[in-house]
Amino acid sequence: MKHIVLPDSVVRPLSFYLAMEEHVAAAYGCGFFVWRVEPTVIIGRNQILETEVNLPFCKEHGINIVRRKSGGGCVFADMGNIMVSYITPQKGVDTVFKSFLEQYADVLRSLGLPAVCTAHNDILVDGAKVSGNAFFSLPHGSIVHGTLLHSVDFDMLSKAITPTVEKLAKHGIQSVRQRVANLTELGLALSAEEMSEALVNAFCQGEQMLGGSDIMDIKEIEKSYTEPSFLLGKAL
Repeated sequence: MKHIVLPDSVVRPLSFYLAMEEHVAAAYGCGFFVWRVEPTVIIGRNQILETEVNLPFCKEHGINIVRRKSGGGCVFADMGNIMVSYITPQKGVDTVFKSFLEQYADVLRSLGLPAVCTAHNDILVDGAKVSGNAFFSLPHGSIVHGTLLHSVDFDMLSKAITPTVEKLAKHGIQSVRQRVANLTELGLALSAEEMSEALVNAFCQGEQMLGGSDIMDIKEIEKSYTEPSFLLGKAL
C-alpha cells in the first residue's frame, strides 16, 4: 500500500482530509495516510448534532465541527490525536476491519503496548480506549478512518462532546474521560510525529505524491462536507 503524500505540510481543515480519502479511493484505488488537525469535533453520519456536541462551548473556543459520511460516534481531535486513513479496494466491512485493526494493533504491540481489538472496532490498551474507527463503503472500495489518542487535551474533549447519560451507562462509565487514555499516559515515549512515522512504515511501501489536479478534485469533494445542510443532518 502506498503512502499518500501532500505536496506541503500545511495543516488543513478536517473536511479536506475526509474528501481526500474519497479522492484517493476513486483515483488510486488504495492508499494510507495520517494527519492531524486543529481542535475539531467530528460527528457520525446519523448523529444528532445538538445532543452530541456542546455547541456554545465549541463556538466560544473556536472548535470546528464536521460531520463525516461514515457511522459511529462523536470524536474530538486536536494536534494530539493522530488520525488514520486506510483506503482499500476490498469490500465487506468485517473483512476490511479485521485486516486493518490487527495490523494497527500490531504496530502498538511492537512498541511495547498490550493493544487488543474489540468487537466495536476500538483498540484498547490496559482496558482504556486509545483508538476508535469507522467504516465507509464506496462503489469502488472501502475507507476505514480512525483515531489514535497520543496526547489529546482531555479537558477540552470532555467539554466539547456531550454524550447522553444513557449512552455512557451503556458502556458502564460516568464520563468520556473515564473511558479513554492517551498513549503518553500508558508509557509511549514516541512523539506524535514519531508515532505517525511508525504507522506509515508499518502500513506502506513507497509513496504517491498528490499534485495540483488532485488537490482541485479534493476541494470539489470537500464542498459536500462543508454544506450547512449536511452538517445539520438535513441532507443525509
